[in-house]
Amino acid sequence: MRLLLVEDDVLVASGIKLGLSNAGYAVDWVGSAERALEVCQSDSFDIAVIDIGLPAMDGLTLTQALREQGHTMPVLILTARDALQDRVQGLDKGADDYMVKPFELPELLARLRALLRRSQAATSAVLRFGALELDTALRQATVLVAADPQNPGVPATRQPLELGPREWTVMEYLLLQAPKPANKDKLLQALTGWDKEITPNAVEVYISRLRAKLEPHGIALRSIRGFGYRLERLGPG
Repeated sequence: MRLLLVEDDVLVASGIKLGLSNAGYAVDWVGSAERALEVCQSDSFDIAVIDIGLPAMDGLTLTQALREQGHTMPVLILTARDALQDRVQGLDKGADDYMVKPFELPELLARLRALLRRSQAATSAVLRFGALELDTALRQATVLVAADPQNPGVPATRQPLELGPREWTVMEYLLLQAPKPANKDKLLQALTGWDKEITPNAVEVYISRLRAKLEPHGIALRSIRGFGYRLERLGPG
């Protein structure tokens, strides 16, 4: 998932970016509201984390401006203020959640997962499609291996599915979109930020790897010409 971090404190921003990057987010960081508005005109983000105490234009005004410009990505506000009035004002201006500094990284990650699920109409940290389960909280992927009809005493079992970091990002994005197709351009953006480069051909490599891992478990990854990819269940014939 591609995340926009708007934070003017370099040390704070570096720590947050490192933690989020290690959790699998493609993080782009800017230090001002004005720069955030500029990059949102040309780039697409899945979610934004915005500090309230920005220079010049503050985080609440930025959030309101983003909403007025039609940006619908979830926004989580970070602030040192804990007054009820500030929280209410932030939500009224279009923020989706609010965290008070100092905070622990696991809670920030959990809140981001919840906002992403809400934006995709998902209700659980565990995403499922056919035999596949993706636990976004534990970052564990498993597949259900059917019982062997030749050995009725052996039940179906759930086994780990090994995914590399970028394979995980692709798989999570596809599951959040399912059963709708996932746009290839947005998938590419979810994989990379400004400090990394991935070509569209590289996306095909990850798709090919995932196909090889999913098809033995009854899941196909179909290419939608001119658009992207869709998860489908393999059926007889």
